[in-house]
Amino acid sequence: MERNTSIFIAAGTVGAALCIGAMMQYGPFSGPSTNASVVQTPLMVSDVQEVSSTPKSDLPQDLPIMSLPASVVSNPVRSFEAGPVTIPQAPESTGFTCDVDLTAETAAGAMISLELVAPCHGSERVTLHHNGLMFTELVQPDGTLSLQIPALVENALVIASFLDGSGAVAHATVPTVPFYDRVVLQWRGDAGLQLHAREFDAQYFSEGHIWHGAEADPSRAATGDGGFLTKLGSSDAPEALLAEVYTFPSGMTQNEGTVALTVEAEIQASNCDTRVEAQTLEIRDGKELTAKELTIDVPGCDTVGDFLMLKNIVEDLTIAAK
Repeated sequence: MERNTSIFIAAGTVGAALCIGAMMQYGPFSGPSTNASVVQTPLMVSDVQEVSSTPKSDLPQDLPIMSLPASVVSNPVRSFEAGPVTIPQAPESTGFTCDVDLTAETAAGAMISLELVAPCHGSERVTLHHNGLMFTELVQPDGTLSLQIPALVENALVIASFLDGSGAVAHATVPTVPFYDRVVLQWRGDAGLQLHAREFDAQYFSEGHIWHGAEADPSRAATGDGGFLTKLGSSDAPEALLAEVYTFPSGMTQNEGTVALTVEAEIQASNCDTRVEAQTLEIRDGKELTAKELTIDVPGCDTVGDFLMLKNIVEDLTIAAK
């Protein structure tokens, strides 16, 4: 299958100022970082007139004279004093509170299952932080949220934070993290970015091409057959933080060869003729996590619909059979 758009090759467009979880507040990735060990690499009566009314003179002149009653009945006005207004409160016996609760459990594929309960934050945005990974989700109307995220360290700490400063922290131990290689691409808003992995010489849009249009089943990783992609973040949230994470089971595969990794940017009306900022996080061969900041100059709006293929952003994975 051929793309309907042309491909621009952009090499070496990366500005590298490496740090993890320490970006500017408006930038894509600032906020509290967790237990990351980071290796750095380079709204802007006119004309009033008097009118008199003269009664008609043809009314009867001999109307009877009515007399008032001997006594006058008065209707007293009752005054009221405003008392204190009491807002109904839920009885203490209901146990209802606005506390935020976050729990984390280890799941297959070195994943973390998260359950968030925030009864006073229904339909609000919440930002999840894990070892430099940051993304924005929308809480359900009932104040709950369930999702899975890829673990980036064995001793995994996850933070959920709301705009009013409230939040919660959860911890999970994920001992299988060293068996997986992971590459994270994260950004803010509608930047048009995509992470692509082509496993073992797979062509575009074939079975081994893993991207957001073909994320693949995580069970492939559990059996060592191949990798999968995890999309994180809700684009419905304003100024959302979004991420894509590619995972390959390098420590348990019987395959060998190369997984070609590329970052691509679709040129859209939302990002054309602008500078897009993003970040990558990588863990390979059980080593420490590395972080790299990216700056991408997107071509003019006369190229909307085309793609930029950004090489040398992340290195390919070299896989050896175990």
